[in-house]
Amino acid sequence: MTTTTLHAGRDGAGVVKRTTLPGGLRVVTETMPTVRSVAVGMWVGIGSRDEAPEHMGATHFLEHLLFKGTPTRDAMEISASIEGIGGEINAFTAKEYTCYYARVLDEDLPIAVDVLADVVTSSLVDPEDVESERGVILEEIAMHDDDPSDVVHEQFAAALYGDSPIGRPILGTVESINTLGRDRIAEYYRRYYQPPRTVVSVAGNIRHEEVVELVARAYERAGVLAGPAASAPPRTSGPGAESRSGVRLLDRPTEQANLVLGTTGIARTDERRFALGVLNAALGGGMSSRLFQEIREKRGLAYSVYSYTSAYADTGQFGIYVGCLPSKIDDVLKICRDEVSRVVADGLTEEEIVRGKGQMRGGLVLGLEDTGSRMSRIGKNELVYDELLSVDEVLARIEAVTARELSEIAADVLNRPLTLAVIGPYGDKDFSHAIT
Repeated sequence: MTTTTLHAGRDGAGVVKRTTLPGGLRVVTETMPTVRSVAVGMWVGIGSRDEAPEHMGATHFLEHLLFKGTPTRDAMEISASIEGIGGEINAFTAKEYTCYYARVLDEDLPIAVDVLADVVTSSLVDPEDVESERGVILEEIAMHDDDPSDVVHEQFAAALYGDSPIGRPILGTVESINTLGRDRIAEYYRRYYQPPRTVVSVAGNIRHEEVVELVARAYERAGVLAGPAASAPPRTSGPGAESRSGVRLLDRPTEQANLVLGTTGIARTDERRFALGVLNAALGGGMSSRLFQEIREKRGLAYSVYSYTSAYADTGQFGIYVGCLPSKIDDVLKICRDEVSRVVADGLTEEEIVRGKGQMRGGLVLGLEDTGSRMSRIGKNELVYDELLSVDEVLARIEAVTARELSEIAADVLNRPLTLAVIGPYGDKDFSHAIT
């Protein structure tokens, strides 16, 4: 068992430590002595991107099933154990990882650790639970499909990466969920939910040594701590990263058209990620951004308009989302193309650069004001990065971005072949002009 201080913190606050237990299980904590709450997360380095075709939707299916029961707790006891002390418990699935988390009073940390460890290590994956939860997931898919502003992002990923794991929906499809059997799900669970792939992150009014003791005790009780302390390294690649260009149109009788115009971005460890973040903030990251001003404020063509970036181990996405009246889509697409071309040709103004940096800095700091966000930051960083930058180091990296770096990242990313996803009442309308 080895313990390392990752950041010394200030005046007893913000101290980040990591301990690696037998079997490769990592425990990272951040001390926040001025709060009375604790957030606990158990991060597993497995996501929908890791699914073979026969397992499509299994990662998210497991997220549901793990709350259904263990040898020591049924579904009611799992939720009541946390909610009965005023806490909250939940989970989410992403393309490259899954997280199970709880937030409780600091004095109830032992309960949160014990319940989450029980859920993550000892789920029964009972056949009856598989069948009942299958219906719940199908309802979730139906609810998702009823919201075109959600579906259009899914369609954009499918258009960008095709029928590959990274391009497929995290929830799976109606067909894949209906064909997933209990044995396949249980095999997937046993194969991937292992200590070397797992990070336990805790932030709040805690002592690192106590957290390590609680986690070790819970995992030892489950009988899964064994072997050398060899953790799985951060992933650097994965299936389905080859991108393509094209148009994906879903003809639906909606009152509003929804579109995403974009291309590939950069990997999460790319040193240019801070420059791309500033560029994104200035181009479409807020109400003062160029796209918002041009499309909504000056012309009144849309209510919702923004740009965004997503980053994975070896690739990423850059997209512009707009929701507008169906009759306005050609005007909106022209403005998006024109503004992207202007940024590539002329760069950002000094005022836009200052504003973009300020938005990134403020978003980072304001987003880390509670235990949940701190827990997520250290847990995700431990799982997917080689290093944990302090908040001050990240702020310095943002401030150090130059106009030249912004021009270079714009010339790279924004000049790549474009992909367009559209949902609206367009029949078989040809949108190919928008990406050429």
